[in-house]
Amino acid sequence: MEVFRRAILHAGPPENFALQTVQEVIKPQKQTKLAQDENQLLENMLRTLLQELVSSAVQSGEPIMHYGQSIDDGETSQAQIPRLLDIVLYLCEKEHVEGGMIFQLLEDLTEMSTMKNCKDIFGYIESKQDILGKLELFARGKLVMLRTCNQLLRRLSKANDVVFCGRILMFLAHFFPLSERSAVNIKGVFNTSNETKYEKDPPDGIPVDFNFYKMFWSLQEYFCNPALTLAPTKWQKFTSSLMVVLNTFDAQPLSDEVGDANVLEEEAATFNIKYLTSSKLMGLELKDPSFRRHVLVQCLILFDYLKAPGKNDKDLPSESMKEEMKSCEERVKKLLETTPPKGKDFLHSIEHILEREKNWVWWKRDGCPPFEKQSMEKKAVQDGPKKRRPRWRLGNKELSQLWKWADQNPNALTDPQRVRTPAITEYWKPLAEDMDPSAGIEAEYHHKNSRVYCWKGLRFSARQDLDGFSRFTDHGIEGVVPLELLPPHVRSRYEGKANDRSKRAKKEDSKVAPSQAEENQIAASASENDGEGIRADLEASATPVETDVTAGTGNISQSGTATPDEHQKQSSDTDMGQEAGQLDADAEADAGMMDGETDADVDLEAVG
Repeated sequence: MEVFRRAILHAGPPENFALQTVQEVIKPQKQTKLAQDENQLLENMLRTLLQELVSSAVQSGEPIMHYGQSIDDGETSQAQIPRLLDIVLYLCEKEHVEGGMIFQLLEDLTEMSTMKNCKDIFGYIESKQDILGKLELFARGKLVMLRTCNQLLRRLSKANDVVFCGRILMFLAHFFPLSERSAVNIKGVFNTSNETKYEKDPPDGIPVDFNFYKMFWSLQEYFCNPALTLAPTKWQKFTSSLMVVLNTFDAQPLSDEVGDANVLEEEAATFNIKYLTSSKLMGLELKDPSFRRHVLVQCLILFDYLKAPGKNDKDLPSESMKEEMKSCEERVKKLLETTPPKGKDFLHSIEHILEREKNWVWWKRDGCPPFEKQSMEKKAVQDGPKKRRPRWRLGNKELSQLWKWADQNPNALTDPQRVRTPAITEYWKPLAEDMDPSAGIEAEYHHKNSRVYCWKGLRFSARQDLDGFSRFTDHGIEGVVPLELLPPHVRSRYEGKANDRSKRAKKEDSKVAPSQAEENQIAASASENDGEGIRADLEASATPVETDVTAGTGNISQSGTATPDEHQKQSSDTDMGQEAGQLDADAEADAGMMDGETDADVDLEAVG
């Protein structure tokens, strides 16, 4: 222990002598790191030394964090207890000793000190917050530090030591991560012990509206525990009292001069955790802008709690309560906006804070998941055979799920209304409108510029309107449009050549008609000759004269009248000729179709 006493008085940074001092005292098995029993031995020695130093400081009457401090040559040397804590903190940071040792010493120091000395001790803790918050130290001592701060809060007065309590809470908020569950009120328990006491009986000789006084301070009961308002009777009582207070605020507006006189920044020097509830001060408090703002903000916090998401059905307000709450909230915001100074800016800040509070509520209801995301590490490729990918019915997972969504997919795919070929007049109607000059459609927006549209239209016309399809050769794609869709002055361009083709068809029909009449006459005469030949055969069969029959048939052949065999041969030749002609016609039609499609493609390319 004497070795540590000399080390405390040693000048220079701790890294120059701290490890050598530990090795001299403990003589560890390892040179840089102590074993478990060695750590325990060192901790007991340090706690005993700290206790002796605190006892000496108390006897000397000096503050314990300044005990042993001296001034040499104008330079102030460090006190003994902070010097000891710095040496132990360095050893813990470099992992020469167990990391929780410094936290244990700080807890012992606060327990042995008065509240006046605890302020200096906590100042040292705040100055070393970055080192104490390192991962290797925080994991070992976070529970000890939490216990130390909670013990300090229990010893402090909430009314007289407000600033010190705030320092401790701020330290805990920075020291512990935001996702630490120990710092979160998960169940949402209210501090019902914070009771506001006010007068129950009216005072004598003082003209005060005591009914208003009681209504005003009775609101604190609901602000302290907002869950009470969920009961219908309590809600009615709360709203009736609140409306009286809001009407009073409306009837007594505050001027800008009053707001300028009460500068809110100067209130920090005389800040109190609670307002005085004496009935004699009621009139003065109503004229205080800060007092009004506190009450109105309490109303907004209560409404925000009632509207908070994620509650059970029994904890949700009814529809009538929601409507009353909305009207009251609008009145409260309007009063905050008109309360000087800078009412609009103050209201905007409060709304922003309440909006962020909703995210905090959702985070707690989700179980306080950590905000820190772990870094994604590249997974090493595992040796061995690769796993076979799952096989899906339709090729991939998404299409297979899409197929399963509907129960009657085969019927939906085979529905005749699913794919429908439009009528020829319906399809060509947009192009017919483009061809009308009165429509005023510019040429660059015409449908004929679309090659896909023209190609589809030609296929429809080839199947449904051969007459219109034939006009493609003379007039291009616009000639394929049915004539009944075109206006009269446009239709005349395409009707002329169509009439010429009908006239030529009639002339060809008139030429073909005489030839067909001659063929019919020859066929009729041939049938008569066939009848005469049959009768001659019968006569020849009755008389055994073969030469007469031969001569008769020879005469018939020479006279130009067809014999039955010749007539049958002629008819068979005619049928074969007709079939050959039909095949030639089909071949020409196919060739025409191919030429038409080729011409259509050529014209489309020219249009494009």
